[in-house]
Amino acid sequence: MTEPRPPARLSPAEVGDAAAWFSRTYTGWTWPELLRALDAVLPGDVAREVLPSLLMLPREPRHPAAALRRVLRPWTAPAPQLATMPVPARRDTVAEDLPALYSVREVADWLDLTVGELEWFADHGGWLRTASPSLRHYRVWTREKRDGVRVIEAPKPRLREMQRRILRQLVSHIPAHRAAKGFVPWSSTADFAWPHSAKAIVLRADLRHCFESITAPRIADVFRRAGYPPTVARLLADLCTTASPADKLRGVPSEHAAYLRGRHLPQGAPTSPHLSNLVMRSLDRRLYGYAAANGLTYTRYGDDLALSGHEMNADRALWVVLKVIASEEFTVHAGKVRVMRAHQRQTLAGLVVNDRPRVRRADYDNLRALLHNARRSGASSQNHAEHPDFRAHILGLIAWVGASDPVRRERLLRMADEVDWEA
Repeated sequence: MTEPRPPARLSPAEVGDAAAWFSRTYTGWTWPELLRALDAVLPGDVAREVLPSLLMLPREPRHPAAALRRVLRPWTAPAPQLATMPVPARRDTVAEDLPALYSVREVADWLDLTVGELEWFADHGGWLRTASPSLRHYRVWTREKRDGVRVIEAPKPRLREMQRRILRQLVSHIPAHRAAKGFVPWSSTADFAWPHSAKAIVLRADLRHCFESITAPRIADVFRRAGYPPTVARLLADLCTTASPADKLRGVPSEHAAYLRGRHLPQGAPTSPHLSNLVMRSLDRRLYGYAAANGLTYTRYGDDLALSGHEMNADRALWVVLKVIASEEFTVHAGKVRVMRAHQRQTLAGLVVNDRPRVRRADYDNLRALLHNARRSGASSQNHAEHPDFRAHILGLIAWVGASDPVRRERLLRMADEVDWEA
């Protein structure tokens, strides 16, 4: 028998005010601190009934106001509806506490800019693509990789701060699909790989030029579906995308450069990772639904997709994956499509998942050998790639190993503590 719903005691406006003040009032996620904050914003009887629901959350929420709104729903009276009230547009994503932005002026005020400055940073006409480097909003450079080059487009300080505000106060409040494990707080490659452990068949596919193939109209659609009017959605999209200058595309393969000439998500912008997850919600939803209907498991980490199961028609599953990817306007990296069976090494994001996700033994041994040599001869003797912050680089590798194996992490951290990083 389900427990009776508590009587509605708060209006939607009261809930909104309470949530806003709660995020400023609470000082810690413990019983006395939460009760003190709730007593300050809610009637005493409601505060004590709500408190256990908050403490049942698995961890302190990233957005306390949104968490309080959710647990207060049973105590909220529905807002009165007028017969002539238009039906709001359907939203594909659930988002709470988004900034109220309904005009260019409101966006400018929210970002502490004049309208003229905002239009310059948005660069609607793309004229900065041919402007002198000092006027451009991004610094662009390339890095070699096995199958081409990686083009890094890092926003300059003022645009970067704007994008960080857009990320913190808006984009991060729109949730990605549950299958997305990359660019998600408290998630790692181990979370991506664990669901596929000890499966009879693991299918892996990789998207080619993932960020570059996500265009400004697709980003504008994310903001539009979150409830923003088309003008504001396009403006926000232009602030988060760029078109690469022609002089920076020398040496970039023509197929890759074709994506970069149009407005796209830049690798190097703080907003790009989560926006890519939001654009791929439709792809995730379709493949997750296919997996659920066929007793399979699907997860995605950035541009890496994985599908697995104990009983799977691999040819059929691969056909579906490729069809869905193509219909969602992405391109598969043909050289990185794999169907891996239990008698083979099954790897996802550099982790072997035949038994449970673990870094390959050779990678772990190489990292141990590097730390051993650094302990004996100094860190600089092992920094062959000339990393500017070699210690941070090594700690990142240890975190990658340790995400799936705490014992190995502790062993490597003890070795790192004995290294003279200044030598």
